[in-house]
Amino acid sequence: MYYKVILEPDIESGGYVAYCPTLRGCVSEGETVEEALKNIKKAIKGYLFVLEEELKRKDAKVYKVAF
Repeated sequence: MYYKVILEPDIESGGYVAYCPTLRGCVSEGETVEEALKNIKKAIKGYLFVLEEELKRKDAKVYKVAF
């Protein structure tokens, strides 16, 4: 699965900020582009894990749809 990630230089403290606009609040950072991308991948995995756990507790039904 692929998610679009935005990578921007952090002017104030150096390095880079990465965020995934599809997953509200999913943000990370790194000193280099490579580190920022590595960190946002971890953040996305964590975000999706927590989301899945919350859905289990709510006994929600999850459907996969193609578009």
